[in-house]
Amino acid sequence: MLVLVINSGSSSLKYQVRDVAQGTVLTEGLIEKIGMGNGGGGDGEIEGPRDHAEALELVDAAIHRELGDQELAAVGHRVVHGGERFAEPVLIDNEITRAIERLNPLAPLHNPANVLGIRAITKKWPQMPQVAVFDTAFHRTLPEHAWRYAVPDELYTNHGIRRYGFHGTSHEYVGRRAAALLDIPVEEFDGVIAHLGNGASVTAIKGGHSVDTSMGFTPLEGLVMGTRSGDLDPSILVFLGRAGWTPEDIDSMLNRESGLKGLAGNNDMRSVVEASEGGNARASVALAVASYRLAKYIGGYHVAVGGAKALVFTAGIGENSHQFRALVAERLGALGIELDAGLNTGRSKEPRVISTASSAIPVLVVPTDEERAIAEATAAVVRG
Repeated sequence: MLVLVINSGSSSLKYQVRDVAQGTVLTEGLIEKIGMGNGGGGDGEIEGPRDHAEALELVDAAIHRELGDQELAAVGHRVVHGGERFAEPVLIDNEITRAIERLNPLAPLHNPANVLGIRAITKKWPQMPQVAVFDTAFHRTLPEHAWRYAVPDELYTNHGIRRYGFHGTSHEYVGRRAAALLDIPVEEFDGVIAHLGNGASVTAIKGGHSVDTSMGFTPLEGLVMGTRSGDLDPSILVFLGRAGWTPEDIDSMLNRESGLKGLAGNNDMRSVVEASEGGNARASVALAVASYRLAKYIGGYHVAVGGAKALVFTAGIGENSHQFRALVAERLGALGIELDAGLNTGRSKEPRVISTASSAIPVLVVPTDEERAIAEATAAVVRG
């Protein structure tokens, strides 16, 4: 079964064709500047289509160049927000598309773009099975005491304000692979997974299910990220509003100018680490703040799962920055965590243990593959 995985943004469309049975990538690419140009192309980066429908024509042409007459069996879409309705991947029809659209206010930067991708596929290939795979779905198992905010109930009942959590596709996939590495059923996996990239979140998993997660109503809450602030005192927003900042000013500052960028002037972890090692004080402070925040969450989630059987690092920073992993682990001595320096600095694309034999909790690095998870989920829904 060949599955086309689509990750549609407002002005971009990332695609990948996977052979689900073989677990292989057959072709992939990125189309950018949708609605910003008049067409054009290049190796894997095609710029300037007028809309998502035109972008899809470029995708179709690129797929045929690479795969010839091989037929696609289905399309899987990454959809950021599934709200309270969607707890698992679903086969898309007109009603499902409208339901995703109704969630636009909860993810105004993402869901409208996801719908554009769905409608473009529907127009071009009306008989093609399409499946929506939701970032929020894995976190629908959060107990109420974890997803509730301590605000008036009407904010939840009238506006849906609650913790939803994100990166769920990655957390679920990595949890399964971590359980396999530990040679235990996923239903017995109690652990903490840190998905660390430009966007970052940490999730407490008990019995294979999400029971708490750091991102909340939006992906802004929680850890220090590349350009996002993560947790802060809500009164700061009131203070800034009274000082003349508009909601748009505050939103832009918190989402695009904060995090590592706000602290160190750069949102790339590799550059921040290099600057810190070179004696840059701002970079060192940024790493200290980010590692401390993550360590606090890990400690709390160790309690939430009743004693973690593993700590797992994944995504770009989690998989590749041995320096940041070491900074976090140094703060977790109270949990008996101890990294093996040689294993931690080693590189591999396979899941591996990086802790010492005497570490109270095994520490793992497990590469994530959200596209593979989406393709597999799509195939399962279509077969079902």
